[in-house]
Amino acid sequence: MFHDILFLIIGLALVLGGANYLTDGATAIARKFKMSDLVIGMTVVAFGSSTPDLVVSLTSTLQDKGALAVANIVGANIFDILFVIGLCALVHPVVIGRATLQKVFPMVILSSVVMFLVACDVLVDGLPTNLIDRSDGLILLCFFVINCFVTYMVSKSPDTLATTAGNTEVSTKPLKMWLALVMVAGGLAGLVIGGNWFVSSASGIAEKAGMSQSLVGLTIVAIGSSLPDLSTSLIAAIKGHSGIAVGNIVGSCVLNVFFIIGLCATVKPLELGTVNAIDFGVLVVGSLLIWLFGWVWGRRTINRPEGAMLIICYIGYILYLILSNK
Repeated sequence: MFHDILFLIIGLALVLGGANYLTDGATAIARKFKMSDLVIGMTVVAFGSSTPDLVVSLTSTLQDKGALAVANIVGANIFDILFVIGLCALVHPVVIGRATLQKVFPMVILSSVVMFLVACDVLVDGLPTNLIDRSDGLILLCFFVINCFVTYMVSKSPDTLATTAGNTEVSTKPLKMWLALVMVAGGLAGLVIGGNWFVSSASGIAEKAGMSQSLVGLTIVAIGSSLPDLSTSLIAAIKGHSGIAVGNIVGSCVLNVFFIIGLCATVKPLELGTVNAIDFGVLVVGSLLIWLFGWVWGRRTINRPEGAMLIICYIGYILYLILSNK
């Protein structure tokens, strides 16, 4: 057990460090092309902070641990939506652009609903087990292409441009192109090595502690691989960069479902283990909550009481996982 815990920590450190260098290098390259804060948050930063989820889930898939791959993504998205956005709102009320609420948040809701429909075969189709097969994976990848188009349209909207103009630049030091490329390459290397150690160690802990892969994926692995999302968005919220804080989270959530699960299921069909309709339902409800808080009640702002409510919902979900002995 000690050996597994040690390599879990080392693997997580490599994954987080790799993601940090990859994101910094990619952001520096994106700055050269004068991309806006929101677009960088939804693309480069979101993709960079989602890289640990990609590495962990893809590695799990290749090692025939489909339940761990799916649980990681579902748990990470629930953590991002309920805990990370909630914490950011507690630190500083999150102001959301109109284009984000009208075009971006609906994509988060859509990704959660589509995930529910393709994964809950027992509930939706009356099948004996839940399975995300290759056809489901290809459908998710098609939605990923649609999301890329939506991201492009949002980047061209006047509301996005106005919000970006009102924000100061993200505090990143200018990097030479060769150094940015080295950081990207080094970050990828750390992600691959750390991802293998992280998945193997998490599986070992689950086996020796009598925990299911689903429970470990929904909690330990999901929270660990989501730390880049937490740190990136929290720092952005503290500095008043609402575009980066929100763009990073919503971009990561959509990428996690449409691209990562889509890719993993296309590579190899994913068995869900004990991940069930309740877990996917929590993800759908959480996605609806952040949209309602921002659009209906918050006047394009998620305030501190709403942030506290999101965190309470996440704590309640974790208690459910523990008490249900999933």
